[in-house]
Amino acid sequence: MSILLELAQGLQNSGLGTALAESRYAFPLVEGTHLIGLSIAVGLLFLIDLRLIGVFLKQVPANTLLRQLLPIVLAGFAIIFVTGILLFVSEAETIIASSALPFKILFLVLGGLNALYFEFRLSREPEFQNSSAAILPDRVRYAGYASIVLWVLVIISGRLLAYI
Repeated sequence: MSILLELAQGLQNSGLGTALAESRYAFPLVEGTHLIGLSIAVGLLFLIDLRLIGVFLKQVPANTLLRQLLPIVLAGFAIIFVTGILLFVSEAETIIASSALPFKILFLVLGGLNALYFEFRLSREPEFQNSSAAILPDRVRYAGYASIVLWVLVIISGRLLAYI
């Protein structure tokens, strides 16, 4: 048995893992909170991405929209992170064995790298900072398209964890 699977079994069989998995209310509460965080983070992120690609809120400067929504998006991702760890602990063995897990990890990493590239490179360029144009530079639009595709793939692969 692989060491990773043994670690997963240990997590799942821990007091916390067992309590979450066997509780009538804890698991649904954590899963529901995870979905609420997902709705907040990815829903608002999609609004930002749709602005970046030039199909939504064209009259609002993209940097203004980003500045206003980013703290809420990050709070949503914090909720997703905490509840995701709790969900993993309750079903670690099943999740580790799922063939969907490598894809979810890959898409999460790519989505994170895209976000970091946008945040630390593209959003700091003068064309973005000073632009109130409806259509932003191509590289900004491409980052928006990539974000939408990657986070959709994260969600799909995350749902597949329960079925594959």
